[in-house]
Amino acid sequence: MKRLLGYALVLTIGMGARASVHGSEPHIAREAIEWCNIWIPDAHGTALPRVLLVGDSITGGYGAKVADALKGKASVARLTTSKSIGDPALLAEVALVLGQCRFDVVHFNNGLHGWGYSEEDYQKAFPDLIATIRKHAPQAKLIWATITPMRRAGKLDVIAENTRRVQARNKIAEDIMVREGIAVDDLYGLVKDHPEYWSPDGVHFNAQGVAAQVEQVAKQIAEALRQASFGK
Repeated sequence: MKRLLGYALVLTIGMGARASVHGSEPHIAREAIEWCNIWIPDAHGTALPRVLLVGDSITGGYGAKVADALKGKASVARLTTSKSIGDPALLAEVALVLGQCRFDVVHFNNGLHGWGYSEEDYQKAFPDLIATIRKHAPQAKLIWATITPMRRAGKLDVIAENTRRVQARNKIAEDIMVREGIAVDDLYGLVKDHPEYWSPDGVHFNAQGVAAQVEQVAKQIAEALRQASFGK
């Protein structure tokens, strides 16, 4: 644990120093509470390929069940965080986790936090996330999961206004994935016409919605492993 914390501190300080060397401090828009959860199962094992799920509480909702669905085929770790693309802390967290093991697939998502960043900020900073993943997991197959829409709390038949920004961010990400040759797991398309999938808060998903995501995410990862010659 001490080594992990020390590594995170070094990464964060290093990124801050890099910004100041170039003469400008990065625009950082933090929420009132920021959080990060890391789960790395079978940390000492090498028998199975490793998968890392990167995302927020939506990923947290399906992460453990995806691991169950892929049991015996892959060890599924997860990094869930409130940090947004545009925040150097996100890059530090991703680098920290990728530095612990050799990951064969990275399934990643980001975009339901960081509303203090404009879509221009999001677009400008997105390549840094991809570069960080590729630097620390150069052998990994990457899968981008689209950002899920939001519905109005307590009135789930109504799409929430922030979904317009979700759509804009998804379009930005889609263009980048095409350019970078990265596979896309369209969770937005999976859930958008199913108001019955949401929990009352209009952001998170109930058991039915989670089950739909688990099935699709596990299928996407299994295919990526197959392409990488695992799971034959």
